Amino acid sequence: MADMRLIVAGAGGRMGRALTRAISETPGAVLAGALEAPGSDLLGQDAGMLAGLPANGVKLSADLWALSANADGILDFTVPAATIANVAIAAERGLVHVIGTTGLSASDDAVIKSVTQRAIVVKSGNMSLGVNLLAALVRRVARSLDESFDIEIVEMHHRAKIDAPSGTALMLGEAAADGRGIGLGQHSARGRDGHTGARKPGDIGFASLRGGTAAGDHSVIFAGPSERLTLSHHAEDRMIFAHGALKAALWAHGKKPGLYSMADVLGLADF
Repeated sequence: MADMRLIVAGAGGRMGRALTRAISETPGAVLAGALEAPGSDLLGQDAGMLAGLPANGVKLSADLWALSANADGILDFTVPAATIANVAIAAERGLVHVIGTTGLSASDDAVIKSVTQRAIVVKSGNMSLGVNLLAALVRRVARSLDESFDIEIVEMHHRAKIDAPSGTALMLGEAAADGRGIGLGQHSARGRDGHTGARKPGDIGFASLRGGTAAGDHSVIFAGPSERLTLSHHAEDRMIFAHGALKAALWAHGKKPGLYSMADVLGLADF
């Protein structure tokens, strides 16, 4: 099979540069385009050189329609507004759209879901293989332990992260809620401050820490009577997310239209 031709969205950012490097290291994948925001100072620069690689001749462009004429997929770790703008073009072009953008709203998710009758989308709050295994374990443990075990999720990211809780923390919260058979939206406790009163039974709590250069630490704590169980994942390099996204893109190439997750990619959907 021919190499999968991929566009990196946000190619000038930290994740975009990591994705460019990951493509260069992945057999079966080739960089077909590098997308950046209109007005960016990086437009026209070489994507390879920005990623710390030899020049590859792929220049950063703001024109996804033109870039996608000769591409098979797009790797999108940008911001919600950019991702939603990319969704329609990716669907029209028939691209595999791998979405790792966090901070998406319910209406953003509805827009993404609306194209999946004709488009292939793989969407996850975290593309790390380890985090997705963690989510499967969280779901299983939450199913096994009753409400006498309180669930708390603690996450830490670098100082520049703009959304909280992280997409990964929310993904883990959804896994815990699914295991308990409840809706996260109705059982989510965030930002405790002041005289909050006692903890509500059944709530899933979140705490978000920001500082330094942390790539991402997540722990799910099951706190029961006289004992605690903690499941954790610590990211040391954002390349783990880039390689996971590449695995997702190659897996999705040729699949029928639909909305997939990393659990599908890893065969964990029924774990």
